[in-house]
This record gives sequence, C-alpha cells and structure tokens, in this order.
Amino acid sequence: MNTRFSQIFLTIPSRQAVGLTSVTLGIVRAFHRQGVNVGFAKPVAQDTEDTSSFFARQIFNITVPKPLSLQQCGERIAANQTGELLEDIVAMCMNIGKGCNVLVIEGLHTDASQSFASRLNVDIASSLKAEVIVVADASAADALADARLAMAPFHNGGCSVAGVVFNLAPESFDLQALREQLGDTPVWGAVHANQLLRAPRMLDIANHLGAEIVLTGQMQTRRVLQTVTAARSAADVIIGLRPGALIITSGDREDIILAVALAASRGIELAGMLLTHNSTIAEKVMELAGPALGCGLPVLRTDGDSFTTAGRIGQLPLAVPFDDLERMNAVLDNVAEHLDTATISAAFHRQESIKLSPPAFRYQLIQKARAANKRIVLPEGEEPRTIRAAVICQEKGIAHCVLLGKRAVIETVVAAQGITLPAGLEILDPDTIRSEYVAAMVELRKSKGMTPQQALAQLEDTVVLGTMMLAVDAVDGLVSGAIHTTASTVRPALQLIKTSPGSSLVSSVFFMLMPDQVLVYGDCAINPDPTAEQLAEIAKQSSDSATAFGITPKVAMISYSTGVSGAGDDVEKVRMATELAHKNYPGIVLDGPLQYDAATVADVGKQKAPNSPVAGQATVLIFPDLNTGNTTYKAVQRSANVVSVGPMLQGLRKPVNDLSRGALVDDIIFTIALTAIQAQQISKLAVNS
Repeated sequence: MNTRFSQIFLTIPSRQAVGLTSVTLGIVRAFHRQGVNVGFAKPVAQDTEDTSSFFARQIFNITVPKPLSLQQCGERIAANQTGELLEDIVAMCMNIGKGCNVLVIEGLHTDASQSFASRLNVDIASSLKAEVIVVADASAADALADARLAMAPFHNGGCSVAGVVFNLAPESFDLQALREQLGDTPVWGAVHANQLLRAPRMLDIANHLGAEIVLTGQMQTRRVLQTVTAARSAADVIIGLRPGALIITSGDREDIILAVALAASRGIELAGMLLTHNSTIAEKVMELAGPALGCGLPVLRTDGDSFTTAGRIGQLPLAVPFDDLERMNAVLDNVAEHLDTATISAAFHRQESIKLSPPAFRYQLIQKARAANKRIVLPEGEEPRTIRAAVICQEKGIAHCVLLGKRAVIETVVAAQGITLPAGLEILDPDTIRSEYVAAMVELRKSKGMTPQQALAQLEDTVVLGTMMLAVDAVDGLVSGAIHTTASTVRPALQLIKTSPGSSLVSSVFFMLMPDQVLVYGDCAINPDPTAEQLAEIAKQSSDSATAFGITPKVAMISYSTGVSGAGDDVEKVRMATELAHKNYPGIVLDGPLQYDAATVADVGKQKAPNSPVAGQATVLIFPDLNTGNTTYKAVQRSANVVSVGPMLQGLRKPVNDLSRGALVDDIIFTIALTAIQAQQISKLAVNS
C-alpha cells in the first residue's frame, strides 16, 4: 500500500478500562517530543461523546476526522457490507495521514455486547498494514496473559505487533521480568498509576452533585485529593486539613467551619468545603470566618447527609471532563514520560528531516538540561512559584537548584502547598554566606572604588548575591525575575559577569512555540534601538542560540520592506546590518530586509524574494528595534495563544536569565533548563577556545 506517511500504529486494549485513550494520545505526545509529524484518527466512536478526537484537536492542534458511530458500523456489518465499511475507514485514515510521518489510530474497546469490535480491530490493522500496540492493564494479576491473548488474532491475521504498553502499573510492577517473558515483542513502557492525575476539580464535584455554589472561589483550579467527613470533634478533623482536602460538614458545625477558616488563613490550599443537609453557616460565624474563607476557597451546599454525599463523590466518573485540558495534559505527560524513547525510536523508521515541533523542543530542553547536570542559583528562593519549580527540577533531574532564602520560610511555603522538599535541594541562608563574597566583589569592582562596606550593603540584594556566586563559579547559572524587574536581574550581571569574549553587547531571544514549529525572535527585551553593527551581532548570537537548542537557523532580518522595494533610514539600517552579517559571519544562512510574511510564509516568500535562501522558511527573526520586536512577540503570543519561552539573554560570559513577573511554574522550569544548557554550551566553548 503506498502511503505518503511512513508508518501507521493502531492501539488496541487487552481488556476493558485499560485507559486506551490516555495511552494512545500519550503515544502521540511521545512522537511529538521526538520531532515527528504525527497524525491521529479514531475511525469508530463507541461513545456518544468522542473524547479522543476532542482532546487530539484541542491539545495537539491537529486535524482529526469525524468518526463513524458504532451503530453505523454494526448495521453495515450485519448487512454484509464489511468491505465497504473498511474502504471508508481506510479512506478516512489515508486522507488524514497525508504528509504525516506517523499516523496513530485508536482502535475499539472490546465488549461482549459488541462482539464485532475485536474482529473489526483486526480488519482495520490488516487493511491499513498498521503495526499494533497492545495496551494492557498492569494492575491485573494476569496482565501478561491478557496481552498475549490480545496479540493472538493479529498474529493470526498476518499483522505486525509493534509492542505493548502496560498502563496503571503499581509501584511493585516488575517491568524487566515482563520484558523477558514477552521475548521478541518490545515493551514500550510501564505507565505508573498516579492518583494526583485522577483528582477532580471542585467544579466537577459541583456538577456531579448538582450542588449549590455558596462561594465560587477557585473552583476551576482547586483539585480534590481526599475527602474528610467531619463526623467527630474539630481536633479529630484538624489532621485532615491538608492541601487538596474537601471538608464535608453541616453548616451548624461552627467548630469545623472555624478550623477550616484558620487553615485557609495560614495558606493551606484546601480543595474546598461542602455543606450538607442544605445547611447554612450562621451569620456571626460567617462575619468572623468570611475573610479567610473568601480567599479562593470554594464552598458548596447540597441537601444530602454527609455520609451519603461522600458516597456520591466516590461515584464520580474517572474520565477527564472536556473542559479540563490542564488535567488531560498532565495525564498525557505522565504517559509520555513513562514510555521508553529508545524503543519507540527503534520502532519508528524516520524517512525525512522535519521541523522541530514545540513538544520536541520542550522535550529536548529537559533532556539536554539533565545531561548538562548544572547548578543553578535562584535568588528569589522564598517565592512560592520558584520553590515549586525548584522542587520539580530537583525531582526530575533537570538541574541542581540552589534556593537563596531562610529555610523556615521556605518550609512554611512548602507545607502550605502540600509538597515535600527533596533531600538534594540546596537551601542557603543569605545572611550566613554573604560575607564570603565581599572580597571577590571588591576585587571585581575595584575600578569603581568599591569598599568592603559598600560590597556588603549591595550583597543584601539576593540577586546581587546570586550573581556574585556565579561570578566566582560557585554556581553555573542564575534565574531571577519572578518578583524582580528585568533591570534588577540584568544590571548586576553586566557589572559583575560582563560580556563573553567576542561579544560587544547583551541581547535576548524568545523561543516562540508556534503550532507546528519553534521560531526564535531577537531582540525583544534588551536593546531599544540597535545600530546596524549591533543588529548583525544580534543575528549571530541568535543564530548560535537556535543551533544550541536544536533549531536549524535560517535568519531573516525583519523590516517593513522586502529587498529593494522600499527606502528610508530604518530599511537602510536593516540592509546594512544584513551586509555586515554576511561579511562578518559568512557561515550563517541569512537574508534581509524581509517583511514578516515574506520571511515566514512560503507562498509570499516565493513571490517577494524568489531567490532568497531564507524567505518563506525563516526560523530566526531579527527585529530592527525593541519597539517592533516586543510588540510583535506579544501580539503573536496573545492573539495566536502561542507559548513563548524567554527572554533568554545572550552575550554574557555566564548564563543569567530573566523571568516575567507573571511567570508560571512551567515557565520557571523551562527557563532553568535553558540556563543549564547555556552553561553547558559556554563550558564547551571555553574548553575549545
């Protein structure tokens, strides 16, 4: 069969409730992370709501065909039209798979009431020459037997089995033993069960119970990790007042209400409170407790008793709701992280070079940072988002993070967030270590007449302290900016770290995670109005950064005019910068002036600059000034809902990176990873120079 994509994989379950959709879309994510252009199809929908196709569209931004209904398939098979049915399924999959390297197809769940489902899975695999991936329930006592039984019809039908994924694996699961028992059949991985990924939002609880909303709070983000039924005294309930706890009580239990309010006032992020018996909180109690309860805590009311209500909550469906993309993304990340990338790579026969996709970029960031094994100082060590990011980086081996702050303060923040400090996470008290860096700072700033007293005063600023640690090689990189301005982060670096050999300026880039590839934007954060010479150097720095992070650099010097079509000082500056870049850095693939659409849209590039090696395929875009660059990056980020990673600073002797003050935990994690990789690149350059 001649397809325009290299391979087709069909996932099938070994039994009911194996998490087929989660694993299938997790495999799609794993391929994305490897830079594979992957398509997805679910030819037959067995439920009235097709969750697989919905999440594939929303999360991966790919075109997914409308599936046939199970009833349609059953009727056509009963009417002896199986051949025609398979032709329609093949046509659907072939059409969606055009231009893809891999097409992942989700098969049918097996069910005694739908006896044709198993046979149809085999027919689909045979018709499409698909390689089968069996998804087995690792928590079942006979998981191996289930997997073998599921493979048998495909082996008998002449289909190839690419591998097995064991889902819902308990901690005691012996993956190596199963690999040996399966022999030549590859095991793609064992996905461990994670109760956190099953945690519903308070919004889901409210919808499931049909509960009245007393206080909305953070209903869409707070998740229920456990339920605590207040049947005894407040003293007995206090032990359960932990992050993620849903407290079920009647409104006349003033002792419980006040205990919940006290916990909330101390920063413990409870999931919420559920009032039973259709009860209300007394007015005087609400006057006292209201300010604490009103700080994000959702409060619901229902008419059932406490124990009946707790039982109903236990019956909440495990399926991820359509509007909970955060949870589904976490589920898919969990699957992808437990899959064996070497086994998947061995199963995939890459046939062509492809663009670096955003998932592949993020995945490579983490892998390269792990390999770099660098020590990154975080001066804002008492800031909650920074602490959580440091914990995750430590647990996942992304970097060795050093938090500057008081241990007691950090431990209080950690307790309120319900997380645990990893044993290897380093915490340094600034008051204890500050004096160690006075002499070195005086030496670095002696040309400015700095005294020990002045140095000690400046080192009160933890950003300055962290920068000094970097200057004397006590750490490999610095990340700051969650609560400091860009100037507060960059100024100490310019004074103490200085520019790298061969660089005359510091610039920045953003990595723009577009739907189908990653673009590099420079400079959007540092230089207000660079000269032609500076623009040429920014182009070189940005090209090097792209290469360091796995992006093939094709550099476009952006202007409001393409080629020789326009005139004016601004265009002339870009034209001169292009000439200087060609002269000074002949190894760079670079062209300009180019308008944005001529640089990035193939058809426009062919029309406006037909002989350009960059037009229509640019991956690095250099803007003529800060006004243009910053405006463009924010417009693209907000209008197209594009994730931007950065700004990453370039041209410093050692890596210092700034955060947005609105940075999310993930933003901080990726910036730490960027910094670790930069440190590795700088080390290599120092060795080779």
